[in-house]
Amino acid sequence: MSWKNQLRSDSLPWLLESDNPGVRYLAIRDLLDLPANDPKLKSARKSAHKDGPIAVILSNMEKEGYWVKPGPGYNPKYRSTVWAMILLAQLGASVNEDKRVETACNYVLDHMCEGGQFTITTSGAPSGTVDCLQGNICWSLAELGCDDPRLKKAYEWMARTVTGDGIASKENKDAPVRYYAYKCGPTFACGANNSLPCAWGGGKVMLALSKIPEKQRTLLIKRAIGQGVDFFLGIDPATAKYPTRLGDDKPNRDWWKFGFPVFYITDLLQLAEAFVGLGYGNDKRLSNVFNIIREKQNERGQWLMEYDYAGKTWFEFGEKKRPNKWVTLRAMKVLKAVG
Repeated sequence: MSWKNQLRSDSLPWLLESDNPGVRYLAIRDLLDLPANDPKLKSARKSAHKDGPIAVILSNMEKEGYWVKPGPGYNPKYRSTVWAMILLAQLGASVNEDKRVETACNYVLDHMCEGGQFTITTSGAPSGTVDCLQGNICWSLAELGCDDPRLKKAYEWMARTVTGDGIASKENKDAPVRYYAYKCGPTFACGANNSLPCAWGGGKVMLALSKIPEKQRTLLIKRAIGQGVDFFLGIDPATAKYPTRLGDDKPNRDWWKFGFPVFYITDLLQLAEAFVGLGYGNDKRLSNVFNIIREKQNERGQWLMEYDYAGKTWFEFGEKKRPNKWVTLRAMKVLKAVG
């Protein structure tokens, strides 16, 4: 475990304490390198689904597979279907451990648009497609263990929106495949960002693409990854000086605030998660990002909760500005991956 040399103190025993079965399971799964059939890992996974926040969220799911109200599930934030699925994925929920997770995955795919888009509209129209949602849901379904051929269509749409392959402009409303008001152009262009590339949305797309094993990446997927790499690593990502809707090159301060869960905001830690998953963990262009991650730990090797969704979602994950196991787990997983 040479990666632990990057810690100011060994906080792994803290994460493995029994008081938080959700964190304990993910720490065992992601930090201990145990085989998938290890009894300790299987027991921790079962406990996390039975006693942790996973159980709380699933207890609020309707039997059909949705939360709060039927439909595509974007609203209300942050308790409806979309946000519950993103949160379940970040908590390590699995279709193999609880059948309700599979029911929810099927429900989301049943409400996917014909072209593979997930949508923010209540009507289910594809015009509500947007990078942050598409990336979040594609990643979540893959992370939850969903094995459904419909997910491939969602990934294909997402990759085409990055490269522009076979997609007409948003003005060409007669075209069978076109951009829309929000997802308005290639390389993460978003109407909500003054039609400029949105790094928050792009970060979700890259995270989702990282879930595809390298040997299974089609030429289209590889082109989308390459285009995303050029965009994100074309500057020092630690500066986060990506296009803003105000055109003032002043990044949102939330880039440097690590928290849990992570919804439509993308922080530098999640960007690191995406690029580590894509195989760029040792790329020197990310060195300042990893330095920021290391510098944020306290003397006990713990990271603070810097932004949260207190009172807005199904579970409370800790006090702001206090050492936090969920955030620490995120950081340690990235540092372990880069060695």
